[in-house]
Amino acid sequence: MHGNKRLVAASPVPYFISKWLMQRIGGKTVSQSKNVTGNNDLAIQNSLETSRGNTVVAIISGIALLFSAYSLWETSLKSADLKMFVPSVIEYSAPYNNSNFEMISIPVTLINDGAQTGTVLHLNLDVTDPRTNKTKRFYSADFGVWSMERTRQRAYTSFSPLSLQGKATRSESILFYTRGPKEEPQQLIRATGPYEFKLTVVEARAEGPLAWFSGLFGPKEAVSVSFTRELPFYDARAFNDGTISMHSPDWAPSGSGSENKSE
Repeated sequence: MHGNKRLVAASPVPYFISKWLMQRIGGKTVSQSKNVTGNNDLAIQNSLETSRGNTVVAIISGIALLFSAYSLWETSLKSADLKMFVPSVIEYSAPYNNSNFEMISIPVTLINDGAQTGTVLHLNLDVTDPRTNKTKRFYSADFGVWSMERTRQRAYTSFSPLSLQGKATRSESILFYTRGPKEEPQQLIRATGPYEFKLTVVEARAEGPLAWFSGLFGPKEAVSVSFTRELPFYDARAFNDGTISMHSPDWAPSGSGSENKSE
């Protein structure tokens, strides 16, 4: 019996000790749980901030890549892109009797907005009299300033293909002559008033390893400029050693593109 009483009396000590240990262990567990939760929240916040930073870096890199690609296209890959401009005043002469020969002098400015070289093989000129609707064809024959004295001395430079490197500009005074003795009418420009002109570039086809870029957007249209010039008077004596100037109705130049006709 006494042995049993001792056992009962001794049992509360381990109980209180175990209770105290459980409280200590439980306290540490709660504290550790709070620390773990706080660490997880901080990790998530850091992850979100890192993700935002990576997104900003990716956007900036993408913009830089686009600018680099555009620069490469404009400076190296873009095919020849020719534009043409003519001034408000051109010159006309019909110096020979009983001949269908007529001369039209046009200062031409050519611009290559592309990166690759463009070559102008020759230029064709069609002139129409709106009163009769008759059209006469001319070809680019010589470079120079027309006069009968220079013509007799053959003091012109024959037209040859014009090569324009990327972003280059070139201006030439080009003499256009009637395209052969069979071209009619014999003299197209005689009556005073307006005449309609269409100047067209015949361009060499692009070649080389980058030529396939030219076909990505379909065949290119021929570069041309349409414009109107007026004959203010007619006096054949002016052709003895000179020309008659023809001007645009508004005295404005003309160029290829959206604003390619001067009325």
